[in-house]
Amino acid sequence: MLRHAFTGAFALALSFGLLAQPAHANKLEEIKERGRVIIAIDLGHPPYGMLDGSAQQTGSDVETAKLLAEDLGVALEVVAVSGANRVPFLISNRVDLVIASFSITEERKKVIDFSRPYGVIPVVISAPASIAISSPADLAGQQIAVARGTTADIEVTRLVKESGANATIVRYEDEATATTAVGTGQQSLFAAALSTAQDLAENNPRLEHEVKLEMAAYPMAIGLRKNDTELTEWVNEWVSTNLHNGKLNAIYEEYFGQSLPAEMLQ
Repeated sequence: MLRHAFTGAFALALSFGLLAQPAHANKLEEIKERGRVIIAIDLGHPPYGMLDGSAQQTGSDVETAKLLAEDLGVALEVVAVSGANRVPFLISNRVDLVIASFSITEERKKVIDFSRPYGVIPVVISAPASIAISSPADLAGQQIAVARGTTADIEVTRLVKESGANATIVRYEDEATATTAVGTGQQSLFAAALSTAQDLAENNPRLEHEVKLEMAAYPMAIGLRKNDTELTEWVNEWVSTNLHNGKLNAIYEEYFGQSLPAEMLQ
């Protein structure tokens, strides 16, 4: 029994890449020697990551990744991810960093590290103006669409459980699919980042969607593997420098129409 248990645990660790590299490998030097940094970005989550009319990658996270690669002196390679597979891609060593509207949560901190925050993400529930929702209790009997593994998923799950509202949470594999589901009328309620909810309302005016409840506001940071000490130190210094010189705030203002919180820029 013990042998089988060990074998299963070993296989699980291997599948997540936990045994893929030495604990003290210098990832920063490896990236410099390679000449490119591999960064996971969710390209289906505007305005953080998306494709423009010419199929070019754009968005606040794309611009942030480009700035980081430039300052590191290497080329940028983007790996497209969804909200649900950001952590697996990182800990399996398929990417060096995650810059994908990545909110800091206690559960995620158990398995990965985060840089100093470089942004904030409010998470909300939106619905048509015709649906009266002013408290969690009003969610009873409703279906709520959300992208699996996101902070919106975490918060709407908590909200429904704590309120005791008899609501159904319908989970989709990524933000784009969840947004499409609401846009096509499969669900009327949408749990998402504020910017995603606003984008849905702007692109689908007939839905008359508006924010009903703000569930939480999360600090947003760059995801790193544990034990990548030198890389983590460099990224933290890079975030501090580019907050102070205004470059990260300029990216945030361009895509969100407002400045970062003053305390974050200090």
